[in-house]
Amino acid sequence: MASSSKNNNNPRYDFELSDLSSNSISSGPWSSNHVRDNQWSDKISSRTHSNFNESSTHGLRTGGTSEPFTASSSNRLSTPRTASSRYGQTPGSRSSRQTPHRGYSSNTPGSVSHQSSVLVAIVEGRGLAQGEIGLASIDLKQPELILSQFSDSQSYVKMTTKLQIHQPVEIVMPITACEGGSMTKLFKLISDNFHNTSIATVQRKYFNETKGLQYIKHLCVSDFSSVEMEITSKYYCLAAAAALLKYVEFIQNIVYAPNSLKVVFRGSEQSTMIDSTTARNLELVQNMKDPKSGHTLYGVLNYTKTLAGARLLRANILQPPCALDTISLRLDVVTELTEQEELFYNLQSVLARFLDVDHLLSLCVQIPKQETVKTAESKITNVIHLKHTLELVPPLMMALQGSKNKLLQAYCKSLSDDRFSAMLDRLHTVINDGTRYQKGTLNMRTQKCFAVKPNINGLLDVARRTYTEIVDDIADLIVQLGEQYGLPLKTSYSCSRGFFIQMYCGAKNPVQPESLPPVFTKVIRTRNSLSFTSADLIKLNNRVRESLNEIYLMTNIVVSELLNEIREHVGCLYKLAECVSTLDMLVAFAHACTLAEYVRPDFTDTLAIKNGKHPILDRISYEQPIANNTYASEDSNFIIITGPNMSGKSTYLKQLAILQVMAQIGSFVPAEYASFRVCDQIFSRIGCDDDIETNASTFMLEMREMNYIVQNCTNKSLVIIDELGRGTSSEEGIGICHSICEYLQSLKAFTIFATHFMEITPLDVLYPNVENYHFEVENVGSTPGTKRKLAYSHVLSKGRTKEQHYGIKLAELCTLPESMLAEAKRLSEKLSAQRKELHLNTRQDKDHKAVYRLANRLIQAARNSRLDEPSLRLYLGSLKTQYLKEVQEDPEE
Repeated sequence: MASSSKNNNNPRYDFELSDLSSNSISSGPWSSNHVRDNQWSDKISSRTHSNFNESSTHGLRTGGTSEPFTASSSNRLSTPRTASSRYGQTPGSRSSRQTPHRGYSSNTPGSVSHQSSVLVAIVEGRGLAQGEIGLASIDLKQPELILSQFSDSQSYVKMTTKLQIHQPVEIVMPITACEGGSMTKLFKLISDNFHNTSIATVQRKYFNETKGLQYIKHLCVSDFSSVEMEITSKYYCLAAAAALLKYVEFIQNIVYAPNSLKVVFRGSEQSTMIDSTTARNLELVQNMKDPKSGHTLYGVLNYTKTLAGARLLRANILQPPCALDTISLRLDVVTELTEQEELFYNLQSVLARFLDVDHLLSLCVQIPKQETVKTAESKITNVIHLKHTLELVPPLMMALQGSKNKLLQAYCKSLSDDRFSAMLDRLHTVINDGTRYQKGTLNMRTQKCFAVKPNINGLLDVARRTYTEIVDDIADLIVQLGEQYGLPLKTSYSCSRGFFIQMYCGAKNPVQPESLPPVFTKVIRTRNSLSFTSADLIKLNNRVRESLNEIYLMTNIVVSELLNEIREHVGCLYKLAECVSTLDMLVAFAHACTLAEYVRPDFTDTLAIKNGKHPILDRISYEQPIANNTYASEDSNFIIITGPNMSGKSTYLKQLAILQVMAQIGSFVPAEYASFRVCDQIFSRIGCDDDIETNASTFMLEMREMNYIVQNCTNKSLVIIDELGRGTSSEEGIGICHSICEYLQSLKAFTIFATHFMEITPLDVLYPNVENYHFEVENVGSTPGTKRKLAYSHVLSKGRTKEQHYGIKLAELCTLPESMLAEAKRLSEKLSAQRKELHLNTRQDKDHKAVYRLANRLIQAARNSRLDEPSLRLYLGSLKTQYLKEVQEDPEE
């Protein structure tokens, strides 16, 4: 790709400081767009790499100008995608793709907008190390460098899951991944599955683990320097970090200040893996029918007040923690918040006043290579926001005082850090005490102009007096024009027009634009007012703009020195950001609990739910959804569910998985009692779609998903399968279902399997850990001349469904011809008679199953029982009675 000779002075992702707005005024879902990318429509194909100088070390440079590369330079950053390359497109490139808004919407109070600003670098080992993945990611609005290194399977499920969580706007990979007209398996997978994400390729030499370690040592804030011990031998993630930081420096035209970045290492441990297909099937963060709908788990729980809290909630839903200590700490906090209203309301009130601390941090530690009026204005705004944030630390600490929870006490202690007061004191020496974050463009502009105290810079004081005089002249001019022409004129302001004249023209003053004096130009009519300007006012606006630029540039000198002095204390802001986001998420959980009947879940080795409800249905239904019980343990870990269409099987399966996610992120669940086993992975096989893009039929997609489940399922997984084998013939479908069920039941994973194949239900005879359940239905309409119809109770009961030919009964509701239905019923009865086989339990099978169940429940009682001695004796007596009842039953019943 030919290099351009033009210097790249403008960042590719231009995130304005005005994006950093208060979330307390959010009136609805994603109510304000917090990200504005003026160059969003720029295609990666037209990207020029002119001043990407390898010799200028990222973050280490103290000054000077990088010499731009020429087209023949071997050191230039290369990409296979060019706008008009005569050699054609490189395989896998997507030069025509743009990166649109990728956020998820919700219709919940207090929700905030989310748009991706994340860049990710990925590198894979070669040769024997193939499958070893190194990943580095950084959010341009959040100065946190996240490193990961892990061994992945051939399907790259861990890699895909992490990208699904990060939602990067661009992925950086080595050019060797698509060199010579061929793509690696990982490159092709990312290209095929992340259509809205640009892929940039750079030369492999930029993936240098030695430079990566140097960058991290130089950039990592001292509070998190212990990460160096974790990543010293993680060569692939270090290599990815080196390429990513160099790339960020190039596209943004900025460097990060020394000792300013939070660097963390996150492997795939201590978190539950949820693949993208399962996240979509369960509607965790996006509704399948309406992407803008809030009818998702994220929408149900999102009562966050800050952007950081919303981001953390989304990340936790897509990848819940599986460390029991973390889950228990969160549940303790939610319990205390629900029990102490004063603590809840105090925290909610303080959190609502916080700005996006992560974005604020990012702007504090980024140093632009070239100072302009725009960067100067951004710095001034940043300092005002920093002052606003630091002034909220004492109220937050006061709200946390008196709490008995360990996590809240730890956060309160971290907020007592002396660096907060040191930074605020230093700000008060330069910034006016009355300077505040305010709503409104003109109000905020006034705050920026007079942010610095007087008598610090004499020229600045003169410039501000000049600005004040010009603004007064504008007000006087509009008053004079009003008196001259006898019109009720008013001074107004907007970002695009500056100062302009506004006049009411409603029913009491019906003025037409044509009747205005010719001195007024650029007339715009709104509903009840006219907006216009004049030649003199345009000149004064130009003088205001020039005066403002002078003020901003002189203020920038003072503010830059101030930021350089307080950057050494920036480490405490990372702790504040973590504290605010976590508290916001937990307060949102407590808020959700107060709106419905939720209960705190327990964690044992058993899945036991009493009267559990689907949380999304519980929110949106006019009538209360039917509650159902669930029980699974090591002695009955494979559950087969049968029942007619529309009886509730699919909803029940999704309900179990969603409740598992809710419990593991630290939220209460909609049930009377709930006990869960911590699972390491959640799998799902739901739906009957095909895929035109990959030329895959319904059955082929089923087999791909089942292959993924079979290869990755462990003894601690949760598996939900709905309608397997329906995309092929009945004989083959039954055979495949039977073999897959036999394999899954041999694991200790909790598997819930919904099917219409009644031939699968006799598995409970062969294997003692298999249980049969069904959804009850009733036949109604027995009066003469009427057909019997199915009435759904949506109640789950033990045993196999006894309803026969329910598909034909449902077909009758569609008013198919009588002759057609009669013939269908005759043929189905004939085929059923031909296939019918008796599956009788022998006495020996019955005894074995009873002994197996008794042994497992005794083990379960020994592990988890909290009963006192008399209650335990009663429980053991009931187990004995149940055992004797089972062994004495007639095996043919």
